[in-house]
Amino acid sequence: MKALIFAAGFGERMRPLTDHTPKPLLHAGGKMLIEWHLEKLAALGISDVVVNTSWLAEQFPLQLGDGSRWGLRLHFIHEGARPLETGGGMWNARHLLGDAPFFVVNGDVWSDFDFALLPREPAGDAHLVLVDNPPQHPRGDFALADDGHVRMAGDEKLTYSGIGVYRPGFLDGWRDCVGDADGADETPPRFRLLPLMKAAIARDAMTATHHHGRWTDVGTPERLAALDEELNSAP
Repeated sequence: MKALIFAAGFGERMRPLTDHTPKPLLHAGGKMLIEWHLEKLAALGISDVVVNTSWLAEQFPLQLGDGSRWGLRLHFIHEGARPLETGGGMWNARHLLGDAPFFVVNGDVWSDFDFALLPREPAGDAHLVLVDNPPQHPRGDFALADDGHVRMAGDEKLTYSGIGVYRPGFLDGWRDCVGDADGADETPPRFRLLPLMKAAIARDAMTATHHHGRWTDVGTPERLAALDEELNSAP
């Protein structure tokens, strides 16, 4: 099984910390944010990890090497000066991810979620990890039905953590899903995952797990500092 780590964002809300360092390479608890993910993936026996890059892309191989220190093979895929968004990034990496389901994790989140709890074979086209809504995203993203399927509407919505397992077929029909969105006609295409998620939900092909533990979207210097303090003070 392989994995994709999204690491191509500009990190604009993290400036000035990201003026010279990509957000996934910032440190919390004595490790780079992306390093927490690499350790978890290696512990699962994952061998190949694709990392998409854009902003300050040259720093990733310099800081991470070839992945051998974690027992991994890292594949860096540069998207150019303008990131391809999550959907375009996944589409652009598909030739490296193969024909089997693959793990996906955002490079700028931290969680104590155990990756081993994710299904290697999702029931539908994707299986997400949902978390309680953080203060900066109080309305959430999706609802979770009692049968484990994801819904767009519900009494209590949860937030997508940026962690999940996807089948390659999730990308089928992407063009019809995104319509005439800005960037969809470029080569390679640039588009978000959300329209594809909505389409998968509509055909009842997306399930999820509700993680009740710790999770943070490290989107601001203040949240990074809080996470660093929390991790450094942990017993």
